[in-house]
Amino acid sequence: MFFLFFDVGTCLSQCHVVPLRAYLKRVCIKYNIIKTMKTFLKNTLACLLALFLFAIIATIISLVSIAGMATSGSMTSSLKENTILRINLGGVLEEQTQDNPLSFLMNNGEESIAGLKTLTEAIEKAKENDKIKGIYIENATMSGTPATVEELRQALVKFKASGKFIIAYSDIYSQSGYYISSVADKIMLNPEGTLDWHGLASEPMFFKDALAKIGVKMQVFKVGTFKSAVEPFTNTEMSEANREQVTAFLGSIWKNLVADVSKSRGINVEELNALADGFTGLHATSELLKANLVDSLVYLDEVKAYLKQKMDLKEDKALRLISPQEMATTEVPEYKEQDDKVAIYYAVGDIVWTLSKSLNEANPQIVGTKVIDDLRALREDKDIKAVILRINSGGGSAYASEQIWREIELLKEEKPVVVSMGGMAASGGYYIASGANKIYAEPMTLTGSIGIFGMFPDPSELLTQKIGVKFDVVKTNALSDFGSMSRPINANEGELMQAMIERGYETFVGRVALGRKMSTENVKAIAEGRVWTGEQALGIKLVDKLGNLNDAIKAAAKLAKVEKYSIVNYPEPTPWYQSILSNSKSGYLDAELRDILGEYYTTFSLLRNIKQQDRLQMRLPFEPNIH
Repeated sequence: MFFLFFDVGTCLSQCHVVPLRAYLKRVCIKYNIIKTMKTFLKNTLACLLALFLFAIIATIISLVSIAGMATSGSMTSSLKENTILRINLGGVLEEQTQDNPLSFLMNNGEESIAGLKTLTEAIEKAKENDKIKGIYIENATMSGTPATVEELRQALVKFKASGKFIIAYSDIYSQSGYYISSVADKIMLNPEGTLDWHGLASEPMFFKDALAKIGVKMQVFKVGTFKSAVEPFTNTEMSEANREQVTAFLGSIWKNLVADVSKSRGINVEELNALADGFTGLHATSELLKANLVDSLVYLDEVKAYLKQKMDLKEDKALRLISPQEMATTEVPEYKEQDDKVAIYYAVGDIVWTLSKSLNEANPQIVGTKVIDDLRALREDKDIKAVILRINSGGGSAYASEQIWREIELLKEEKPVVVSMGGMAASGGYYIASGANKIYAEPMTLTGSIGIFGMFPDPSELLTQKIGVKFDVVKTNALSDFGSMSRPINANEGELMQAMIERGYETFVGRVALGRKMSTENVKAIAEGRVWTGEQALGIKLVDKLGNLNDAIKAAAKLAKVEKYSIVNYPEPTPWYQSILSNSKSGYLDAELRDILGEYYTTFSLLRNIKQQDRLQMRLPFEPNIH
């Protein structure tokens, strides 16, 4: 428009006034027409966009309905007689999963594995409901932490004790999937399938030499002979102390796995170890049948025919199947909401102070700021009579752990706090657990790891020698440039850092001694960053009893002196549609990295985010790195 009026001014100085007015009028009319057209197009496009978004939302709602019908199989909205609970064990068994009705469609029609919470609730309700006649386990290719897998198996053992049947079938049994399925009355396998029984191994990766090639060195400060979280960045192999602790906890976990399978299958421990030595995943299915690892070799249609026969159904009749997600939401007959409540607070993932942008379902976090607010709300809620802190964490920020510990101490002054340990409650995870009135752990839980470290990358060789970046500095005080990328930490700074780490360790030991009613000397004797299984931790008084979440609930109610109570779960899960809208690019990439790197993800993530980590860390080096 500036250039338009410049041209008009030129015309005024060179042309007659009347023709100029006519010219200017035509220009203005033309401009108004263009402006009107732009407004029209803008409004039209806005309407089209609104219609497009409406169509997407309508499509999503339709897909949700279809997904709901698809996952329910032949079930109707009400539970019918002679129904079977169908459990899909394909995927990674997590503490909790998001209830996303679109997952059925996103997984090409395959039902995704439910979380431990949903599965155990569904199995318990199925045990008590007369309309459920049994459980059918299929696609047992799952993986998960040993304690998480163990807790699911315990729920199935209790279900079986009720007299109802459990049938398992798979083309491929993973070791974890077989461990769970071994409780079944009948284990069926595809005649050309495989069954993986090979024992346990831990195989950490070491980055020291790789980092040295690019001119990066990790500067480490720690307390704890067994605190091996830093070893991937400082060593080229496991230290003798780390090898000792890994050997001990792997042996403890394997002993429990073998004992459970031996009891269920009637195969002695020596035979099971011999079979593991031979790696059954490479054996013919006829050998698996002969070894009594499976009961029959059949195809899927034969499994369905067997189930129909067991349910006294004719061949042309469909099986009535219900998913764990549906079963968990069925109403309990004669259930009455109680005024008194026992709360279960789920603390799952890395311990951080503030929310990370990469937070997603596959990478949960215990966010200190949120946990403190939530626990304070539970403390002030008069209807909440006791709190169970369900921990599944390998630790993280020392600062966040200390703040959460403080809030638990305040909560404990008002009402009982009982900890239920899941797959892991170690390092920072144990720090926040240590002050509870009672601590329950599974025999295969990984816990302890009472130690602390700080780690700083030194990229000065990469920057100054390999790339050629030059630095200069002006500073007012001796350590004003502490943490600079231009140089390594000097001796004075190193002494100060080590002293800070040692103070943090003394605080950690003191918190444990206070909570567990032990002397600091006794705590230090079992600390040094060493990892223990729940079974081992019981003997050294780091936990009070071996048991699952239900055992912790009963203990909390007893401490609170309440007989009739309702269970409430915190925090509230994020709605599935909100997670779709809020998932960021970084969250997607983070989930993809987790899938690609598997058990090595934790180490890689620590390296990737080292600059964003708090200076003091309490964490395990693995997730765990057991396969």
